[in-house]
Amino acid sequence: MDATDLAYAGIARQAELIAAGEVSSRELVDVYLERIERFNPALNAFRVVFEERARMEADQADARRGAGNERPLLGVPIAVKDEQDVAGELTTFGTNAYGEPAKADSEIVRRARAAGAIVIGKTQMPELGAFPWTESATWGVTRNPWELQHSPGGSSGGSAAAVAAGLVGAALAGDGGGSIRIPSAFCGLFGLKTQWGRVPLAPQAGVWHGLVVYGVLTRSVRDSALFYDAIAGGSADPDTPVVPPSSFLDALGQTGPLKIAMASRLPPSPLTKLDEENRAALEQTTALLRSLGHEVHEHEVDHGQLAPTAEFTVIYLRSLHETVAALAHPERVERRIGALARIGGMIPQGVLDWALGRRAQYTARLNEPLADHDVLLTPVTPAPAPRIGAREGRGWLRASVEASAMVPYVACWNFTGQPACSVPAGFDADGLPRAVQLIAKPNDEATLVALAAQLEAARPWAQDRPQAFS
Repeated sequence: MDATDLAYAGIARQAELIAAGEVSSRELVDVYLERIERFNPALNAFRVVFEERARMEADQADARRGAGNERPLLGVPIAVKDEQDVAGELTTFGTNAYGEPAKADSEIVRRARAAGAIVIGKTQMPELGAFPWTESATWGVTRNPWELQHSPGGSSGGSAAAVAAGLVGAALAGDGGGSIRIPSAFCGLFGLKTQWGRVPLAPQAGVWHGLVVYGVLTRSVRDSALFYDAIAGGSADPDTPVVPPSSFLDALGQTGPLKIAMASRLPPSPLTKLDEENRAALEQTTALLRSLGHEVHEHEVDHGQLAPTAEFTVIYLRSLHETVAALAHPERVERRIGALARIGGMIPQGVLDWALGRRAQYTARLNEPLADHDVLLTPVTPAPAPRIGAREGRGWLRASVEASAMVPYVACWNFTGQPACSVPAGFDADGLPRAVQLIAKPNDEATLVALAAQLEAARPWAQDRPQAFS
């Protein structure tokens, strides 16, 4: 296997190659460090790269393998989104308002290391993860490997760009309103938002009042299943419920005929219209699912009646205020983030309690299509990846409205907390990736993993590579 093929092999295959002694962890780390040095200047996917530390940890992993140590991710490099703590390193959250280096790894990083993974660097994100594009005044613009004049999405845009360009096999991500699924959709990756509580949040207990989950972006369904099996199960903080572990790998290949509801309707908005390419991706996936033996029925969701827009906005704004207030230097945040945080500070506790108290009601209403179906199929975003700079200079109001127009299909499932994933669905006429979203009943990641794997087998995507980075 040549260096480029190895870089794009995915973490499951890389773990197998290392375990078999066919490639060393040091060789794999060196491949990625060389590619990062060569390609990151054009992409700005990584904020910082840990060259010496990664090489040292790779040598240690090779020694452990030689001694018979068996771990699921032994010697496999991963990247960490810059909202997760890595001991001794800055956690910037995409802002200039950060404080001292972290004293310890966050729980998800600790578990990844315990499974044998090597942290090769930290990836870029928009300031505080507030917008679904990855551009900031402090850290610059992150670009989409498939088309450099387009965004990789956000807030996990740096992680998505790194994996899509073959700079690392997997990267940690977070999703508070689509931030795993949107970058996956824009960059041709698989991105699963798990059930809230499945993946540990510590030390950020109760982050964003239950909207946010942490996870991973990968090239294939199997890669994600391997990673989640290694790190999921138990919240490790007192404010998040413990969701029992579930074997994601065991779910692969387990799908029988399913009943699937397909919905494409959007909330009424002058800024939101379903692009024809995204509609085509949905229709082609519907046809593929039927050819695989599944029942697919149109079952429109009335977003005008069901979408928890007001409640989500209250939680988002109040959470942003609390996040800014906790920063070491809140006076350094960008002007529009500061404006949104001030608005969030005006929201009284009673209004926040009202919004949080509506969660159960909305979860029941949004799950009505799943009462007699196994999965709900929708677009991920209304339109393809936006062009770089399209939101440059926007004030807080215009930026917020445009951000809201990008997330109507995804953010509601953060409010309910249930599993949802982005699955690649080919390319549009401009060569940009397309995708569809699958949503499962609460706690049912197994059905999503099995169905996504079946789609991947019928319509493979992991072998697709951006030409400029192949």
